[in-house]
Amino acid sequence: MAGRGKLIAVIGDEDTVTGFLLGGIGELNKNRKPNFLVVEKDTSITEIEETFKSFLARNDIAIILINQFIAEMIRHAIDAHMQSIPAVLEIPSKEHPYDASKDSILRRAKGMFSAEDFR
Repeated sequence: MAGRGKLIAVIGDEDTVTGFLLGGIGELNKNRKPNFLVVEKDTSITEIEETFKSFLARNDIAIILINQFIAEMIRHAIDAHMQSIPAVLEIPSKEHPYDASKDSILRRAKGMFSAEDFR
């Protein structure tokens, strides 16, 4: 991994993950663990949270993309993540549009600025 840079990880529905895999983000680490999780109807919240935490612990991942509706299921884990790397970005899915009011990272970023900063 030293000369190759960092990876993007994806936690999402089948359409989202498939799109990113077709875009070339799929990778296995030296322990044969993938950098993606397809969340289906029978995927447990525990499995989603454990995968998210395992992505946070990996030093080869710089960005974690997660569908916003899935992020809502593990909001407490996302809110507890305070480091800038890996960055956690909530993205829309085909069936669930993006809602900026639910994005905890965006709310945290807005808290860093005042209205006067944009004048």
